[in-house]
Amino acid sequence: MKSLYILVVIILMNLGMVNAQNNPLLGDFNTPHDAAPFNKIENEHFLPAFTEAIKQGEAEVEAIKTNTEAPTFENTVVALDRTGKLLSRTAGIFFNLMSSETNDELQKIAQEVSPILTKYQNDISLDPVLFEKIKVVYAQKDKLNLSAEQSTLLENSYVGFVRQGANLSNADKDKFRKISTELSKLSLTFGENVLKETNGYELLISNKSKLAGLPEGALEAAAGRAKAKDKEGWLIDISMPSYIPVLKYADNRELRKELYLAYGSKSFKGDEFDNQDNVKRIVELRLETAKLLGYKNYGDYVLERRMAMNPDGVYGLLDELYEASYKAALAEKAEIQKYAETSGFKDEIMPWDWSYYSEKLKVEKFDLNDEMLKPYFELSNVVGGIFGLATELYGITFKENKSIPVYNEEVRAYEVFDADGTFLSVFYTDFHPRASKRGGAWMNDFKGQWIENGVDSRPHVTIVMNFTKPTETKPALLTFSEVETFLHEFGHALHGMLANSTYSSLSGTSVYRDFVELPSQIMENWAVEKDFLDRFALHYETGEIIPAELVEKIVASQNYLAGYASIRQLSFAYMDMAWHTLEKPFNGSVKEFEEKAWKKVQIFPEIDEVCMSTQFGHLFAGGYAAGYYGYKWAEVLDADAFSVFKEKGLFSKEVAASFRENVLEKGGTEHPMILYKRFRGQEPRVDALLERSGLN
Repeated sequence: MKSLYILVVIILMNLGMVNAQNNPLLGDFNTPHDAAPFNKIENEHFLPAFTEAIKQGEAEVEAIKTNTEAPTFENTVVALDRTGKLLSRTAGIFFNLMSSETNDELQKIAQEVSPILTKYQNDISLDPVLFEKIKVVYAQKDKLNLSAEQSTLLENSYVGFVRQGANLSNADKDKFRKISTELSKLSLTFGENVLKETNGYELLISNKSKLAGLPEGALEAAAGRAKAKDKEGWLIDISMPSYIPVLKYADNRELRKELYLAYGSKSFKGDEFDNQDNVKRIVELRLETAKLLGYKNYGDYVLERRMAMNPDGVYGLLDELYEASYKAALAEKAEIQKYAETSGFKDEIMPWDWSYYSEKLKVEKFDLNDEMLKPYFELSNVVGGIFGLATELYGITFKENKSIPVYNEEVRAYEVFDADGTFLSVFYTDFHPRASKRGGAWMNDFKGQWIENGVDSRPHVTIVMNFTKPTETKPALLTFSEVETFLHEFGHALHGMLANSTYSSLSGTSVYRDFVELPSQIMENWAVEKDFLDRFALHYETGEIIPAELVEKIVASQNYLAGYASIRQLSFAYMDMAWHTLEKPFNGSVKEFEEKAWKKVQIFPEIDEVCMSTQFGHLFAGGYAAGYYGYKWAEVLDADAFSVFKEKGLFSKEVAASFRENVLEKGGTEHPMILYKRFRGQEPRVDALLERSGLN
């Protein structure tokens, strides 16, 4: 039943009171490159825009269905790919704002809109007339003389219909509709709960001695957070720039423990923001979906369209990496336990002790810590360095354009140009945490790329972070880890900005989930290269280039705790696979299930108060269900791919051109293994990763 709000909107639209003239989301944007007019968009514009966009999309689909000509690749498959552009534009703006500039009203609209969007998609994929036309074209695929990209679009169209229930009986189609509608709402609720839990935790400290050990920058940031809320003292929260320094530097073990438990128990407290029932229900509905479609479990369903192909393929990779990592992780823990004991520590190392003592040991072994590096990573210099790397490799340049509207005053908008001056993309950067932004870091697009009628419609790409903010006395100085994160998300952005596909559904990052992390993770490799760092890593006060000995220490420490880092990622992947290879509905304890799923890769005792599943947005509010292993698979790919740069030159234009042409530009136009082999000349091997990590 539609809410009163939606009914009022529809009535107003029918009366002509809501139209393109007074709704900036409808009609031309009249902005540079038709960028979203954020300066004009209000919350109340979204529901009318979605309503009109769906109406237009339905009319476009109906025109395909009622076309009396024989179904062809152009009038059916291509025509369908080109439907819904107004809806895609509206959704691209809305759901990006939901992640980076949300509020209660937007979240309410999302709950209203989500089932309507699901119905729209189901109406297409479950339509027997439309599917019959697709089948007619698909049956002729070997006679149509299609290009590789056209063949992929046809294959994806046919398989997509099948995987979205087109072959189901009418009764099962109704079940599929109900399941997908409920899933869309549950995923939204899951993410909203985690954000509210994150924003809901604050710890105001009035006695500075309780913060002993924290660096000056962390103390100043905590004081700034308190001042911003008209409070006296130091305000600690569980955003990354606040949480990580406490776990890493605070001498007060009880403070570290409190923060660890606050962070680790998000949406696991049995209150209104608890996600335990949501986890169980999401898993149950995914299993129902898989079984409706003829699969044993959700993992089988998802992995059919991944490079791993099936759960056995995933477990084969995870187990191989486990054998190489687990003993190393145990040895690392033993070393840190012994080190802590020499400092007078008498207990067993717990998770809230790990960062603290491992950081101290790192300083002792390598004479290196974040505070030594941060002065060389002033944010604007890092931006220039990373943009400069893209210029060096791919010839592209970035020019800030303040005429492009932004959704928050902290956001910067750039025009991106190719080496020949051709416009490539609008590019937004959004670096610092705020209450309206979810945690983590990500890339997305407000608008994708496609070619139609000879016109290359270029993308509008965004990267969003939660980096250390400037203080009253210092600019934003990034940790080395934040620099790596910037490079990672910028790699995703390059995948989007350099897209060169004909069809929007195959463009940019529209690739297999276990391939999408290659363009991002390969960029992280440059972070430890002196020739790259020398270009931008200047001391923010003196202008001194980062000393060679500091870079040598970064390189020397690169594999510090490599075993632990590996099993940590493996633990998430094993847990993901456990949830999504269930073959019966699960009604037990989420916590107990999680403990059992990742038991073999745990080196710490289980903590009763914390739970990863209830806050794991990648799995339950994102697109990584049965796919989290993809991060480890992408490490295999990126280590193997970067070895070509190491062999032929860090800034080799020849290698970069090949990577751009065969990977970044191609999107999902061909199978990823074909694209990778075209670049690399062979299939990837795990050897390069193990060698890079020192685990071979």
